[in-house]
Amino acid sequence: MDVRDISPREWHLLIFQTFEALKPGESFILVNDHDPKPLYYEFHHERHGQFTWEYLEQGPEVWRVRIGKLG
Repeated sequence: MDVRDISPREWHLLIFQTFEALKPGESFILVNDHDPKPLYYEFHHERHGQFTWEYLEQGPEVWRVRIGKLG
């Protein structure tokens, strides 16, 4: 899911909707133009113990993170 051209207000909702639609064990890859660390903290606060977070690429121009749903 490439969110570089979507406003942050919209992409947070889209990301959480996508996460909720995942089955346990599934994941998606988030692509952004900056480190989505604040999103990680939001997941940690709202979905603690329910997700995985794996950096695949860490800038400087593109960040890619695999976000998965635990079973």
